[in-house]
Amino acid sequence: MQRGQIATASLPGGVDLQSTVESGQSYLWDRSDGRMYDQDGAHGGSAWYWTTVRVDGRAHVIRVRQRDGHLEWESDIDATPHLRRLLRLDDDLEAIRATAPDDAVVQDAYDEYWGMRLVRDPPFGSLISFICSAQMRVGRIHGMQQALRETYGDPVTFDGETYHAYPTPEQLAATTEAALRDLGLGYRAPYVLRTATMVAEGKADPHAAREMVYEEARDHLTQFVGVGDKVADCVLLFSLDFLQAVPLDTWIKTTIEEYFPTADRGNYADTSRAIREALGGEYAGYAQTYVFHFLRSGGEPA
Repeated sequence: MQRGQIATASLPGGVDLQSTVESGQSYLWDRSDGRMYDQDGAHGGSAWYWTTVRVDGRAHVIRVRQRDGHLEWESDIDATPHLRRLLRLDDDLEAIRATAPDDAVVQDAYDEYWGMRLVRDPPFGSLISFICSAQMRVGRIHGMQQALRETYGDPVTFDGETYHAYPTPEQLAATTEAALRDLGLGYRAPYVLRTATMVAEGKADPHAAREMVYEEARDHLTQFVGVGDKVADCVLLFSLDFLQAVPLDTWIKTTIEEYFPTADRGNYADTSRAIREALGGEYAGYAQTYVFHFLRSGGEPA
């Protein structure tokens, strides 16, 4: 087993690990203590978090925690480059915040959760996660992804424990709608199955959106079954490096109504353009994610 550290002081803007992985951006991480998404309120807690990555087709477990000014990690590979990629540790948070508006709701959210970074999840896992997100609380969405791991993912033994990799498109395409319903996916089961089949058969690839301009990329993702504009924006923001994307979910629609009413243009495309401009343009998705986590966690602007 390999161990290593990443000094948080060396990261521009620092890092709040717990907020990063428990803010509704990602459902592909889990806590070793079983308290993922239980809203215990501790920022940057010292709990161990884990996920899996694939290197040359083989799945590896990475565990990481935050303590004493470092991110500490354990794996059977060098986890540093993977953590830098998955947790966007090279993003300059101070420069990104400088592009945000001075509105109280945005600045209070940055103050409360300073150090939270966007994630960069694998596109297929992100796509399936957000297909499952419709009308669901974050804890339930996370539970669905863990059920998919444990049922269909490759087992990975690390440090005497068995973990499961997130299933591949081929593994999910080989199941049935009934089996997915039995895991609690409900009406989302056929969407997950048909989307996995599209990817497994090479009919569509979420990775391809990365090379497109923003609105073209969003349209590309809506070809997947169960993916509308909001889910597409989530995948673009939390997986494919479109940091200007602002998913218009319930929390952000409330934010628009209360704090940015002139951005409401009556339809998704035009409102999306207006709120992206209001939240700073190129990094509007960062501001959106801070506001989403702040409001969802009960925050109120001073």
